[in-house]
Amino acid sequence: MCGMPSAETTRMSVDEPEPVRPTKEDEVAATGSELIGGPIGRRALLGSSWWTPVRVVALVAIGMFALGMVQKLPCYDGAWFFGASSQYTHACYSDIPHLYQGRGFADGLVPYFDKIPVDTSDMEYLEYPVLTGVFMEVAAWLTPGSGSIQEQEQWYWVVNAGMLMACAAVIAVCAARIHRRRPWDGLLVALAPAFALTATINWDLLAVALLAAAMLMWSRQRPLAFGVLLGLATAAKFYPFLLLGPLLVLCWRAGKLRAFGIALLGAVGAWLAVNLPVMLLAPDGWAKFYRFSQERGVDFGSFFLVISQRMNIQITAETANAYAMIAMLLVCAGIAALTLTAPRRPRFAQLAFLIVAAFILTNKVYSPQYVLWLVPLAALARPRWRDFLIWQACEVAYYLGIWMYLAYTTSGDAHKGLPAEGYQFAIVAHLLGTLYLCVVVVRDIFMPERDVVRRAGDDDPSGGVLDGAEDVHVYGAAARPPRHEAHFEGPPVEWGSRDPADSSP
Repeated sequence: MCGMPSAETTRMSVDEPEPVRPTKEDEVAATGSELIGGPIGRRALLGSSWWTPVRVVALVAIGMFALGMVQKLPCYDGAWFFGASSQYTHACYSDIPHLYQGRGFADGLVPYFDKIPVDTSDMEYLEYPVLTGVFMEVAAWLTPGSGSIQEQEQWYWVVNAGMLMACAAVIAVCAARIHRRRPWDGLLVALAPAFALTATINWDLLAVALLAAAMLMWSRQRPLAFGVLLGLATAAKFYPFLLLGPLLVLCWRAGKLRAFGIALLGAVGAWLAVNLPVMLLAPDGWAKFYRFSQERGVDFGSFFLVISQRMNIQITAETANAYAMIAMLLVCAGIAALTLTAPRRPRFAQLAFLIVAAFILTNKVYSPQYVLWLVPLAALARPRWRDFLIWQACEVAYYLGIWMYLAYTTSGDAHKGLPAEGYQFAIVAHLLGTLYLCVVVVRDIFMPERDVVRRAGDDDPSGGVLDGAEDVHVYGAAARPPRHEAHFEGPPVEWGSRDPADSSP
């Protein structure tokens, strides 16, 4: 037996990069690991068990999703159907059961093609993008049509929850695999409390899953697959197309515009393949989502609502649209300038998080499930438990705040819940928490030595063709070496200078 190699000296595989251990570099992860026996030992034989990091992350994500379903039990048992405010006081509201009848699925109406009766809904057509409408329709096909309408709505929620659970597992697995040496960062997604609480409020997880799969494809240097999945994600929700902006600037800096062009063609083609048939055959129904987004007034969760309530002024939809557009354009210009002048090219995941966070912060509405858009991007942009949990605490506070506010406004003279001032505090907590994470990410871009991903020796594991690429277009101080730089013989040493070929899966 003396000739057997020890776990301390055995490598996982000649082709597998050594994973980064979060319990070794993250004090919060190390402390939390005490719940399951403490940090992994230096003699542990990694890669020899069925319990691989990706499998553990997937199972944890499914378990947390199931806990989120349990949290909705008070509503499932009656709060969705009886009492105006009980679904809010229990903080278990969901759009899904209400829209089964409210959008014509109970009556067999075809989304976008059939008008919804005015006595059923205030919407003439379904106000969701086409791919989300297909998802909703498939769930309706799988819902038993027998029994009372309450039983059908309960089944509709259960069917949707099962389909959304698959999306949650895909998101967690993709987050674990995008950064090849950091699979345990997927636990940030799997264990995010706001993720579990909001997963079954609406259908956002479909777009989030498609976008996560798209980013995985980009990290594997497959720009066409990335583009197709991004186009499908945009056909399910509006926000994923925003990633094309920072990706264009990154590819410009690295001289990789050909890869971007392939991705763009794939995205446009996939989006048209889904939308064009409905656009041509049912133009009024197809346009409803875009008209509704444009005409919708200032709503829950936005800083516009805080200003409107605090100053007692009416902000029209047109005014909010104009200010939101101006703010978004200014942020986009700032992100472009940051990308081209940073001392080291930012990681794709960092800019993806910043652009989506900017869209959320400047929007005229923030529904509680929108946090799902940011969770996987935040885990990739700043995989640090302390910062992630600070942000999540703010989002959980907002989640509770909006339901308590709605309980207050729907409970009549009883005033059960949170008044407007308390809800404004919850909105500010959400805004500050998201801004905090944005500031930390920007700091990591300006100071790459503080970026935990690059500190471990990587360049841009989510960057695909950008990973390890030389810069072609750089401006500002980044293009000029500092005058005080000392001359020395030998090769330069850079952050993340490890050859990306060493990370091949």
